[in-house]
Amino acid sequence: MLRSLKRLFQTAHVQYTSFHKLSTDQSKMPLKFAANISMMFLELPSLEARYSAAKKAGFQYVELTFPYGESVDSLRAAREASGLEQVLINAFPGDLSAGDLGLAAQPDRVQEFREKLELSISYATGLQCKRMHIMAGRIPAGADDGLKEKMMSTYLDNIKYAADRLQKEGILALIEPVNNRISVPGYFLSNPHKGLEIVKQVNHPNLKLQFDIFHVQIMDGNLTKNIEAFLPYIGHIQIAQVPDRGEPDETGEINYPYVFSVLERVGYEGYIGLEYKPKGKTEDGLKWLRSLGY
Repeated sequence: MLRSLKRLFQTAHVQYTSFHKLSTDQSKMPLKFAANISMMFLELPSLEARYSAAKKAGFQYVELTFPYGESVDSLRAAREASGLEQVLINAFPGDLSAGDLGLAAQPDRVQEFREKLELSISYATGLQCKRMHIMAGRIPAGADDGLKEKMMSTYLDNIKYAADRLQKEGILALIEPVNNRISVPGYFLSNPHKGLEIVKQVNHPNLKLQFDIFHVQIMDGNLTKNIEAFLPYIGHIQIAQVPDRGEPDETGEINYPYVFSVLERVGYEGYIGLEYKPKGKTEDGLKWLRSLGY
């Protein structure tokens, strides 16, 4: 069975390679992959060391989930030494040990949200990063409809505030629907179509959607049509295999060579963050990327 699945990926790779050659001949932009050094290269204990490892592995771009455990000065020096481009960070999430995963939808923490946004900006500007994911946070257990409505009102206000504030720094604000079935129980924004609706409702030139294919597959599936429909509103893409969040060529639900061909066909020119959990040593798991010619 495993050999059959590997043959399937190899067949899809051949199809993708042919498509990739065609798209290159037509002068389309090649896909740009960014290593998420908060999840990759965990063989190394510090983010500073992972910048160097990502460069050595051949990457030109990196993203970070939460850089706040290390000083911005040390990270700036490591990024500059590596020569890598920082394409994304997440905004300050709150107290992770207490279950926080974002502050934007928390009605009683609006002032904290705004103060911590300034901290997030200091990291983004220090790393010369032009995209920031503003995380919503979780719905409290037992929340009634009244609280949920208040959370939505707070979220919309905070997202508009963040889009305004980040625009002054030349940083694109992003929101991301996250599945609450497997990964983050209780997460406030857990439907991709609701995320798209919010981006349209806020209608701010500095706000776009972070389209994580791992989460979208779990929440809604229909990847081809969703990519096509969401494309004008997408500011960043992330990938991982479903359900185990491993490398794209691991056994799972998503045919990534086909997905990459769709992204090239529709003309996606942004970055693709590799927000997956390597099954072993990160370098060994990158064979899928090299097999596709990157």
